[in-house]
Amino acid sequence: TTTVAASDPGTYYDGVEGLSGAQLRAALTDLVSDQRVLSYSQVWDGIKDVDEDPQDTSSVVLLYSGTSSPKSNNGGGVDNWNREHVWAKSHGDFGTSAGPGTDLHHLRPTDVTVNSARGNLDFDEGGTQNQEAPGNYADGDSWEPRDADKGDVARMIFYMAVRYEGADGFADLEVNDRTGNGSAPYMGRLPVLKEWNEQDPPSAFEQRRNDRIHDGWQGNRNPFVDHPEWVASIF
Repeated sequence: TTTVAASDPGTYYDGVEGLSGAQLRAALTDLVSDQRVLSYSQVWDGIKDVDEDPQDTSSVVLLYSGTSSPKSNNGGGVDNWNREHVWAKSHGDFGTSAGPGTDLHHLRPTDVTVNSARGNLDFDEGGTQNQEAPGNYADGDSWEPRDADKGDVARMIFYMAVRYEGADGFADLEVNDRTGNGSAPYMGRLPVLKEWNEQDPPSAFEQRRNDRIHDGWQGNRNPFVDHPEWVASIF
């Protein structure tokens, strides 16, 4: 992936600059909560747009494997792709409900088999390499994505924790320093995710995705794609 200068979000962050810590977090929660909420069926079309392969506009780029698959290949079969909730939907029990269950900022196309292997595991390092998607590892309670996706995953998790604070009928999602969180509204591990954010800066693809979600679908942005340095200030 190619790292480029942050995309210009225009006036989106007016009034936020200069804040830090809890004040910055509260301001970002207010900002990103102003969004168009999609239905789960709309997510299919959304993913086909925002995850479109720049080299082949009839395909999408799959998370974890990094391979390209035809947009028409979505479904439930072994070699199809489906919708991966990066913040596992069981962590907070929001399922596919409109809101966190349909938020494109953490929904990505993923090979069905790989999606099943990740399941609802927290994020950490180590384990056995996934044969279908080399570079990804898993053990009994955690999943480690390949290096090229580590920062993407971290920034999606941090977005979810800031966006969903329990004020809109859904659970207050929080990042913690453990694995095996199960159905609790937590996702780990915080120190590892912070490290991944540093190791794998936003790529051109990730920034284009953020722009497309804002411009064509939800009207909100993932602040940590535009300002990855805000992770250290907030978390």
